[in-house]
Amino acid sequence: MLPPAAVRAAPADSPGEQSFDTSAGNLIAVLRESRGANKQDESLRPFGQVRAVLSDGREIALDTSWFRYLGDMHIRLVFDGGEKMQSASSDDLKRLQLSPDEALRVAVSNLRRLYGAPSPLPWSGKLMQVQSESDDLNSSYFLDREFWKDLLKEHPEGLVVAVPRRGGLVYAPVSDEVSVANLRFSAAALYAGGPGARLSSALYLFKDGRWSVFQRGLPEAQ
Repeated sequence: MLPPAAVRAAPADSPGEQSFDTSAGNLIAVLRESRGANKQDESLRPFGQVRAVLSDGREIALDTSWFRYLGDMHIRLVFDGGEKMQSASSDDLKRLQLSPDEALRVAVSNLRRLYGAPSPLPWSGKLMQVQSESDDLNSSYFLDREFWKDLLKEHPEGLVVAVPRRGGLVYAPVSDEVSVANLRFSAAALYAGGPGARLSSALYLFKDGRWSVFQRGLPEAQ
């Protein structure tokens, strides 16, 4: 179990020379930051081409399966290589005959199969953290809608969730005002200076089977 305020960075997901299994059974999803964004709905909006720099310094254009998601987060569909990840392309999804929404459902199912079902565990005070068999991928379970639906059976009023760092996923019932205040403070502190790469400065509400922005993230620096 992670100690309070301890999260780990996710593996790299840039192109490299490693050979990857690009079958549907090896597709997973990771969340990444879109600093300053404040998207209000969960629809998947394609990024289109992005530019990347290879290890030899060459710059290339990548046709990625990256999607603007919610708040200041975006989703990357990737092929899992253990220590590294390879971004799936739109051509990969066509080859696998998967729409973006279908690919995301497959990716979440693969997460559960490869890294176990998520488990809620005590974190700090009355706050709870989400753990799996891979600390690096805990934040990806934000996308596991069935897991959150099960938690709503105990807290139908809704859950406030923070994803301040890659691998970190913490929540509190929205009805517990003290815990929500503690979550807001802890998430801000972790986002500002926690270990690993930061992910989201926002807070999110899961209620009635849907995600929404509970508190928007920080505006983009001018």
